[in-house]
Amino acid sequence: MQDQVAIITGSSRGIGKAAALALAAEGASVVVNYARSSAAADEVVAEITHAGGSAIALQADVSQEDQVDALVKATKEKFGRIDVLVNNAGITRDTLLLRMKPADWQAVIDLNLTGVFLCTRAVAKIMLKQRSGRIINISSVAGLMGNPGQANYSAAKAGVIGFTKTVAKEMAGRSVTVNAVAPGFIETDMTNELSNTEEILKYIPLGRYGQASEVAGLIRFLAADPAAAYITGQVMNVDGGMVM
Repeated sequence: MQDQVAIITGSSRGIGKAAALALAAEGASVVVNYARSSAAADEVVAEITHAGGSAIALQADVSQEDQVDALVKATKEKFGRIDVLVNNAGITRDTLLLRMKPADWQAVIDLNLTGVFLCTRAVAKIMLKQRSGRIINISSVAGLMGNPGQANYSAAKAGVIGFTKTVAKEMAGRSVTVNAVAPGFIETDMTNELSNTEEILKYIPLGRYGQASEVAGLIRFLAADPAAAYITGQVMNVDGGMVM
């Protein structure tokens, strides 16, 4: 990925951080996006640059159109191009449907789904003009099978899948690929808050949580490997066999 540029939203921790490190190791210049505090993002940038890579941290709440446009503009001004977009930023506001407040529904939809739309639309003109680009949207097994207490999250992640397939068809004529990765239960700050770990493991044939680096490995393949140039509009699970 030498001379290529990748934006990874929500990449100061978890899967996003692992993806940033993986793409930087392939030679890409990486934009580490964060929503609020820069401290964790700065640590990711430091880790990449210490290893000889290139990275900058840029703030943007990807649910806000003006901030997304500023993120993409700053990236283009700094590096001159954008080759990869990983739409990873996401939140949860879990509760059962009857207890779910409209604000909890809307917050998750705004970031996890509308954010994907805004970021993809913002880089689309650049990639179409380049006649190259790879977009990887992070969905979830919750978007494929549903999950009690996550009506908002599951709806958003299912929406990401439909969005991925549509945009893949729209952009294929200019050699831009668009795919989705659907992680299962991965060891991150988000899953560390779960209290029913043993119950969840019963539904995972491999009998363990996944690692962020394992999801990043698939992201790296879709973003960097020449063999991925003929893959578009697909949803790939990294879930230990949870969804078959």
